[in-house]
Amino acid sequence: MSATDTGSQRQGWAAAPERSNLFALRLMSWIALRAGRRVARWLLHPISFYFLLFAPGPRRNLRRFLGRALGRPAGWRDVYRNIHAFTVTILDRVYLLGSSTDLFEVTVTGEEAIDDALAAGRGAFLVGAHVGSFEVLRTVGSQRSGLRVAMVMYPDNAQKINQTLQAIAPDYRPQIIALGRPQSMLAVRDWLDAGGLAGVLADRALPGESSRSAAVEVDFLGQRASFSDAPFRLAAMLRRRVVFMAGLYLGGARYDVRFAPVADFSQGFADAAQREQAIRAAVIAYAARLAEVCRELPHNWFNFHDFWLEDRQP
Repeated sequence: MSATDTGSQRQGWAAAPERSNLFALRLMSWIALRAGRRVARWLLHPISFYFLLFAPGPRRNLRRFLGRALGRPAGWRDVYRNIHAFTVTILDRVYLLGSSTDLFEVTVTGEEAIDDALAAGRGAFLVGAHVGSFEVLRTVGSQRSGLRVAMVMYPDNAQKINQTLQAIAPDYRPQIIALGRPQSMLAVRDWLDAGGLAGVLADRALPGESSRSAAVEVDFLGQRASFSDAPFRLAAMLRRRVVFMAGLYLGGARYDVRFAPVADFSQGFADAAQREQAIRAAVIAYAARLAEVCRELPHNWFNFHDFWLEDRQP
């Protein structure tokens, strides 16, 4: 398989049609705010069953992932549980973005990794994945003064995120730094210099990523998988710390926000070879952290595309 073929497969998820319907999101938001979370949660069951029955691609991909994470063949109940957990986190966005955080029990694990990064006064990169809920991180920020997080992403994804969030919470304005523009690097640097945290989801390769980035092949849940080194290369270029983040759904109204150190690029590098070795080590450490979370709480996995590129393999 050529590098071009691999790149097109890695980016194929971005070309897939979005199933999120803005009208449906607005309707769900309206119901959630007027009927309450308990009533709204019951409406999620027919929605989850709909996707279980009529989304064969995501269903197949979830079954593959769950088989690896669970260490056994995944049945339809496992797949349904995963889809239902996703719909719950979407519903909970309505309340989390609307500052109704008193509805939830949120614990924080590994907070010292953030404290250490902020104590250095140069901010840090938070690398997450399409696992659990990013919005629950806002509850941590609201409980701590000075904890400011901006999402770093490419313009197309930023537009999709804005449309989705505005459909759920029209008054919410997320802090987003768009990449791929002449001033992007300076914007990220200035945000970090001011003590901010730059959040990026590092489990998907994105169209428009710099040609300087590369795919790093690592063992992930017992099989080789490709992870882009672009977020870690950016952190290395700006000489910042990298912290793993995940807002994991535990069931009911419970979430666990987790942080763990991944890499520290703040001291710089002796030469290019050392930099490349450090970037690769960071990708491997990130994938290992993600695998730990996936094995412990597999139904938080919301990557519904062909993650291991199995459909197009010859």
